Amino acid sequence: MVKLRLQRFGTKKRPFYRVVAADSRKKRDGRYLEIVGTYDPTTQPALVEIDNELAKKWLHLGAQPTDTVKSLFTKAGVMSEFLSEKNHK
Repeated sequence: MVKLRLQRFGTKKRPFYRVVAADSRKKRDGRYLEIVGTYDPTTQPALVEIDNELAKKWLHLGAQPTDTVKSLFTKAGVMSEFLSEKNHK
C-alpha cells in the first residue's frame, strides 16, 4: 500500500519535512516513490509547498495520506479539489 507521508530532514530541533509517496512497509526516512511537496514548520507562518497535480494523482491511484499530510493537503486546498473531481466522475 502506498502512503503519502512526511520524511524528516534537518537537524535536532530544526525539522524540515518532505511530503513523499512511499510504500507503507518502508522506513520513515527510507526509500520513496516520488516527492510531492515540502513542509517547514519552523517559519512563521509554517511554509507548505505542495504540487497539487502530483498529490491528486497519488490520491486517485489510492494512496492513503497520514493524518498530518491530510491536514496539510486541506490547508493547501488539495483535498477539496480532489473531492470535487471525485464527485464529478
